[in-house]
Amino acid sequence: MTRSARSVADGDFLGHPKGLYVCFLTEMWERFSFYGMKALLLLYFIKYHRFSDDHGYNLIGAYGGLVYAAPVFGGMVADRWLGMRKSILLGGVLLCLGHFAMAVEGHPARVVDGAIVRDEAALQVFYFALALIIVGVGFLKANVSTLVGRLYDEQDPRREAGFSIYYAGINVGGLFSGLLCGWLADRYGWGYGFGAAGIGMLFGLASFTLGQRYLLGRAEPPQPARLRERLAAGVSREGWIYLATLAGVVAGWQLIQRHSLMLAVPGLPAMSAVLWGMHAIALTLLAWIAWFLVVRCNRVQRQQMLVLLLLIGCCLVFFTLYEQTYGSWVLFSDRVMNRETVLLGWRYEWSAEQLTSLGSLFILALAPLLAWLWPWLDRRGLNPGKPAKSALGLMLAGLSFVVLVWSARHPQANGLTALWCFVFAYFVLELGEMLLSPIGLAAVTELSVASVVGVMMGAWWLGTAYSEVLAAALGKLSAIELPEDGTLVVAAALAKYDALFVWSAQIGIGAGFVVLALVPLLRRGMHGVK
Repeated sequence: MTRSARSVADGDFLGHPKGLYVCFLTEMWERFSFYGMKALLLLYFIKYHRFSDDHGYNLIGAYGGLVYAAPVFGGMVADRWLGMRKSILLGGVLLCLGHFAMAVEGHPARVVDGAIVRDEAALQVFYFALALIIVGVGFLKANVSTLVGRLYDEQDPRREAGFSIYYAGINVGGLFSGLLCGWLADRYGWGYGFGAAGIGMLFGLASFTLGQRYLLGRAEPPQPARLRERLAAGVSREGWIYLATLAGVVAGWQLIQRHSLMLAVPGLPAMSAVLWGMHAIALTLLAWIAWFLVVRCNRVQRQQMLVLLLLIGCCLVFFTLYEQTYGSWVLFSDRVMNRETVLLGWRYEWSAEQLTSLGSLFILALAPLLAWLWPWLDRRGLNPGKPAKSALGLMLAGLSFVVLVWSARHPQANGLTALWCFVFAYFVLELGEMLLSPIGLAAVTELSVASVVGVMMGAWWLGTAYSEVLAAALGKLSAIELPEDGTLVVAAALAKYDALFVWSAQIGIGAGFVVLALVPLLRRGMHGVK
């Protein structure tokens, strides 16, 4: 980098490194594509391909589990060989291919002689597209998050505020994705909604490519010479990484289409192939972390890493509740909610897909306030700290389901639930997310030993992966078998959703109180990290 280029790159913008805004734009467009597709996924699978609720929950659980487990490998590859910059570029290319492939609809399922006939060729493209997205997220997601932390020096008080700004970027993308992709899918067809998500990812890839000079050289491969080493068949190490990536896409393609296939091992309960794979990843990762804690860490590092693992556990519980917004909450709003609103004489009926944007709307409203609040409290010695924030976040997640329980038990005169109760539930949930999630991301970069930050960020996403599977399992408690004519008994459906929401509320509030009781112990284990 020349002196003039370095002087441009090294300067701050609005009090933060310029590279933060490169990450902001990259993640904003990536999340636009990711959440735009995710807003459509369950309803597309159930309505267009006419799978059952159980199969739909299995699909989103398997997809979510794989898409958040993949960053474990993406973080390891970036830490050891590829570096964050090349990993993010590779992930961006795979994501573009995957999202555009999602636009291939094929023919809708139809009933022939009492049996459902589906377009199997289109379904294979659909599953392959999901595999491309899974692997692409694996390379991009963990490494962009890690890169944000690398842009700040240790003990830089701006770090948490930086993560809050970065988190706002995620939700700028999430806000417009559900609104636009949901509107296109509803008005013109599913393929248009999925195609718009692909265009968003192209913008994300372009943002990162054009902004590389602002990364301060902190995203490069740790040992560039090792990438050029020739291995088997004369192919470089970097070439083999790309070939292994392609093999990972093929493996994901096979796994995702077996989302409901249960595999039995003698003496163990039957589980899906995806869950077996996740357990294998988790056991391998936990064994490696245990070895690292014993062999490579001193006492302070060991205690900080243990606190971090518990905070990751908090996020697992939180996102088990949160990820129902793309599962049971979507079907709840689609089937038993009056989604029509009238404002200033303007009448509009929101689609269930569009309502997924409520989460991002509230995060964008809350992010500036909290980005200002934490440093303000910190200067006065009143910052509650990460463990207390995590406990409050869990409690708020549980309370959001209490709002939905009230809504299900007090329907309107037409038998449907009120839109504004749903809006308020989202507000409570997102307040909890803003207390827990960006703070937890910052904790990964602050409490991890520097040499394994990428791996621990992968562990964070593996916890999120399990939350996807658990959210789908919880959602299946409200699964409804619709007759061929699609007739729904609203009162019976409300009773099922009520039972699910009560369980979810108990999980969130109960976990919050447990973590709150552990706050003094966790603070001691953090050794001064706030």
